[in-house]
Amino acid sequence: IAIPKEQFKLPKISNDELAVISYTSGTSGFSKGVMLPHLSLASNIQFGIDYIKLKPGDNIVSFLPLAHAFACSFEFLTTFVMGCNITFLGKVPSPTVILQAFKEIKPRLVFSVPLIIEKIYRLRIKPKINTGAAKILIKIPLLNRIVYNKVYKQLNESFGDNFLEVIIGGASLNPEVENFLKKSKFRFTIGYGMTECGPLISYSNWKSAKKRSCGKPIDCIEVKIDSPDPQNIVGEILVKGSNVMNGYYKNPEITSATITSDGWLHTGDLGVIDNDGDTTTPQISSPGT
Repeated sequence: IAIPKEQFKLPKISNDELAVISYTSGTSGFSKGVMLPHLSLASNIQFGIDYIKLKPGDNIVSFLPLAHAFACSFEFLTTFVMGCNITFLGKVPSPTVILQAFKEIKPRLVFSVPLIIEKIYRLRIKPKINTGAAKILIKIPLLNRIVYNKVYKQLNESFGDNFLEVIIGGASLNPEVENFLKKSKFRFTIGYGMTECGPLISYSNWKSAKKRSCGKPIDCIEVKIDSPDPQNIVGEILVKGSNVMNGYYKNPEITSATITSDGWLHTGDLGVIDNDGDTTTPQISSPGT
């Protein structure tokens, strides 16, 4: 039934109220119910609106499980709010199924986890660059650009040849794959987050993304390293901000051990922060959830 926009109303809900209880996969230990307030989701969505330049009508392919905080907040909620056309895959998202969807739908932005990118590299790219003339050319300075340019074109076509960038999150990307994609000048970036932050902690677009980095902390969050020398000595990444969870469902002991009295969340991940002016880039040693 169509409802005139003048009659469409939603009740006002405080941002402090509980929006989601999301059970993590247990990356940071046993599975726990993460209590995310509306403010956590709203903070993530607002960041997406401000920094991910999508337009109403842009196409998106959603193939990650929506129970995953990254997929829920950015493949669905953010793109929905921005008026995008979202296509949900009705099949198991194998690389073949996903790439066929990209070819047909030509998404404007691609969200992915490292496993998908690494499979495409291992199954489709690496066999080609390890045989024939490509195997020789890729080892010769200047001439290797021929190989990288060809791979760049193939990668663009594989992802629909219409995307602004590929945003990778959920775990660390294999260094070999990242190095190759950088040399190919492929438009990708790596973000960092965890369910407890709904999920985003840091991101930089592909033009400013540094190798082995997962970007700068997003606007609503502070990041610090529990280390005597945060720029050079690895320490635990601590975060504080409006997108941090209220705690773990019916688990006050673990909550108090995870969130300090002044609001700092222990991520359980290790990293450093560089000294590049106002740019801070946590470098992940263990993946977030």
